[in-house]
Parts: sequence; structure tokens; C-alpha cells
Amino acid sequence: MNIADLLQPDAVIASLKVQSKKQLLQELAMRAAAQTGIAERKIFETLTERERLGSTGVGEGVAVPHGRMADAKKIVGVFARLENPIDYDAVDKQPVDLVFMLIAPDVAGADHLKALAKVSRLLRNAQAREKLRAAAKSEALYAILTEPTASASSRAA
Repeated sequence: MNIADLLQPDAVIASLKVQSKKQLLQELAMRAAAQTGIAERKIFETLTERERLGSTGVGEGVAVPHGRMADAKKIVGVFARLENPIDYDAVDKQPVDLVFMLIAPDVAGADHLKALAKVSRLLRNAQAREKLRAAAKSEALYAILTEPTASASSRAA
């Protein structure tokens, strides 16, 4: 499984303006609805429910909100770099500016975990985060997120 299997070029947002975690999740739900055909409200509720279990802010300015849904046909991702970092209740208490959301089918147990691991490995890589923060356009972000060397080099980290 590669990031390119989870993320379409039009699901990458180079500079998202949001003021809060709730507003961020609403924006991501709207983008995911366009990708999946699932109602925006249902996606938002799924993401919010997951956040109630514990923050998906994993540290270093990164969050990976995710959820499983019966309506989902395949694992779908949306990536956003925020224009301004927001408070996300992250584990390291740092504001978040890089967000990779995943929606997976209810039945995608192992694949959902593999997708989360793949995204987490990539975003734990300091070089990858640096490149993502420096890229100006969504096309450049997509290229960084999907380049095979990014996931290979992050395994070594």
C-alpha cells in the first residue's frame, strides 16, 4: 500500500484557513464527502467521535484524524497544510499545521491500520515534514507525500 493509493491529487490542500479543531474537521469532512460520496455530516460525526476517544494530534505539528464507516468503499485520505497552526490537544501540546485524514470501510481492519502506519511513518520523518511545510502548491505537496523515497527513508528513521 502506498500513499498514492489513499490520496488523490485533488484531495491535497496547500493552505487551509481554519481557526479551530472543529472547523478543521468540518473542512476535512467536506473534502472527504466529495471524494467518497458519503454525507459530509456523517464523516464529521465519525471524526468527532474518534477524537472523543483521544486526540489524533500525534506531535511535531501533525494530526491524523481518522475513522471507519460502513458507507466507505475504500480507504480515502485528505491532506491539508494549515495556513496557521491551531490548537489540537496534541500529545506534545504543540499546535498542528499538517493534517492527514483517513476514512476507511468498517471491514478494513488490517488495511486501515496499515494505512495509518504508512501515514504516521511518513509524517514522523523530520525531512518530510520540513519539505511539506516549505512547499507552496498542492501539486508539490502531493509529490512529496507520494514519492516512494519518502516512505522508504522514513522507515530508516
